[in-house]
Amino acid sequence: MAPNDSAETTGGATGTVVGRRKAARYIVPVAVAGVAAATIGLVPALADSGDPDLPTISAQELVERIAASDEEQLSGTLKISTDLGLPLDGLAGSLLPSGGNEGGGTAAPQDKLMELTSGTHTLRVAADGPDRQKLSVLGEGAEYSVIHNQGEVWAYDSASGEAYHAEAPEGRGSAEKGPKASEGAPATPKEFAEQALAAAGDTTSVTVDGTAQVAGRDAYQLLIKPKQSGSTIGSVRIAVDAENGVPLKFTLSAASGGKAVVDAGFTKVDFSRPAASTFAFAPPKGAKVTEADELETGEDEHGAAHKALPGQLAELDGFDGVNVIGEGWTSIAEIRTPGGTGLPAAGSDDVPAEAQGFLDALGDKVSGKFGSGTVFSTRLVNALLTDDGKVYVGAVTKDALVRAADAAR
Repeated sequence: MAPNDSAETTGGATGTVVGRRKAARYIVPVAVAGVAAATIGLVPALADSGDPDLPTISAQELVERIAASDEEQLSGTLKISTDLGLPLDGLAGSLLPSGGNEGGGTAAPQDKLMELTSGTHTLRVAADGPDRQKLSVLGEGAEYSVIHNQGEVWAYDSASGEAYHAEAPEGRGSAEKGPKASEGAPATPKEFAEQALAAAGDTTSVTVDGTAQVAGRDAYQLLIKPKQSGSTIGSVRIAVDAENGVPLKFTLSAASGGKAVVDAGFTKVDFSRPAASTFAFAPPKGAKVTEADELETGEDEHGAAHKALPGQLAELDGFDGVNVIGEGWTSIAEIRTPGGTGLPAAGSDDVPAEAQGFLDALGDKVSGKFGSGTVFSTRLVNALLTDDGKVYVGAVTKDALVRAADAAR
């Protein structure tokens, strides 16, 4: 194994080192390096021997390499598997309003990309700088694509023949967004890694844990683990391209063990510039096109207002605010519900029968000094809704939620 000829970099020097590099407009914000090096308390951790045989590197240097990466062109195929232990398809069908009209919705990204939060999916991605990105979700004989090309955003669902069109926000050429082209649904290893690194702090252990080959590329494996007990998160493993610092694979494991909660990685990747034709799109003849402003006004093509379900999530605007209890991986958000009430009683008109059945099956009754309530669980996030209208939610165990509610009584 060749010696590491890079000088050890301290947290104070990180900003200077990264500042010499071009801003990481596509891979990871440059600020991550400074924040991570200053707050994680990284110590040199040498990569374990293995295949491939790579020079030694410290965890701090690897984080800096991710942040300083300035790759803006790539294309490839990746697979993403998500197992939250929650029947999201049933939840969406029972609780969430359709993004479109009564005919079956639209091709809007905020609707379609939520499918990535459950099951296994194959995606194709391509990027050519801040002005062109494309993400396609491949299905059986069908494909859903989101394309950003120089100020315009198109989405097309070949299964339904529906298309969606929007103007990209002025001054935001999607460099900040990468190929996902939509907020709220991380899809690539880069996006997952970006969130994990931004959350790292004094409560976190970060080490280099061996090497690997991902999509034919040599990579270091960055291992992120909570130092605290009580978190439902066991570890985050990020395979980082040894040559250019691009995250190639992201794996989030639960503290309870078993199948990974999130496993997203490239199976093929190419860092050359994609052909311009990759980002060209025009809706096929006969395709139904929905303009973004139609959804913003809540009206369909006939001018009819969409019907909101009783008690839909828009009422979250009525929350009295959020109080964060604890820090790091065991942080718990305390929220008071509108009206200060808990779940509606069985048979209430406020919740559809299908949704009430789902909630009853998912929740566990608990009690403590705070009184009584219901805990709703996934493999990653748990939430306690008390009968007096408070919500405690976090990536923590059920017992941790009860202790937080007791302490806040």
